[in-house]
Amino acid sequence: MALGEKKGFFARLAQKVNDVFATHPTPDEDMLEELEDVLITSDLGVETTIKIIEQLRHDIRREFIYTTEGVKDQIRSIIEEMLDKKERLQLCQETPLVIVMIGVNGVGKTTTIAKLAYKLKKQGKSVLLVAADTFRAAAAEQLTIWADRVGVPIIKHSEGADPSAVIYDGLAAAKARGTDVVICDTAGRLHNKKNLMNELAKMNKVIDREFPGAARETLLVLDATTGKNAVSQAKEFAEVAGLTGIVLTKLDGTAKGGIVVTISDEFDLPVKFIGLGEGLDDLQEFSPQEFAGSIFEGENN
Repeated sequence: MALGEKKGFFARLAQKVNDVFATHPTPDEDMLEELEDVLITSDLGVETTIKIIEQLRHDIRREFIYTTEGVKDQIRSIIEEMLDKKERLQLCQETPLVIVMIGVNGVGKTTTIAKLAYKLKKQGKSVLLVAADTFRAAAAEQLTIWADRVGVPIIKHSEGADPSAVIYDGLAAAKARGTDVVICDTAGRLHNKKNLMNELAKMNKVIDREFPGAARETLLVLDATTGKNAVSQAKEFAEVAGLTGIVLTKLDGTAKGGIVVTISDEFDLPVKFIGLGEGLDDLQEFSPQEFAGSIFEGENN
């Protein structure tokens, strides 16, 4: 399922951008100001939008761009460059691999874990889930249901158990079984930032000590529909966890998909996956080229 086949954010942004071009057939300051307004209202963020418009203004003058098609191509190029984090875009392919999934409650973290496990299993990798979110009621049970659906094993303790103890047992099981990938769920939020930082640090110490040879990913799951709130979450978690990437959920049907560009730009983090639906197959590897190109798809719809 290509991004361009989805409506929502891309169709809305395409319509807004092309409305600007319809009234400004040649590049001028009025066009740039209106484009700036469109990008800001699409949740690209003020700082990121200003950076895009300033680069666009410079490129128009330097490249002698006289047509709206030329402006479109240049916007695509600028946004693509902002999003392209090169090799960091790809999920680590080394095994054994430990993936720590973090994010506030309600962003789709549990289903994202299931989709990622499903994707990795289809690639021929053995996967083990670790239910280290012991603070939220029924979190382990929900993850167990998904583990059964996907057909992968899970390690869990009782509600309220020490999350690091669950991770310890999960890593021991993974080493004993020769598991390729361990995916660890974590609490969406503790009582305060200090508790969150301490808990994540404790988990990481256990992983460092018990599985020093494993490759690592720490992925933050964000809900695209929350717009600017997702930026606040990224800032909070970036301060307490060594993030390696972002998973953006619920991108289908939202007008707030521009938050992808803001987060990638402001925090220098690669968006590794995007969720475009409820099915197990609806977790896609993120493509900067496809995302930037999709901004103008559907413009004739």
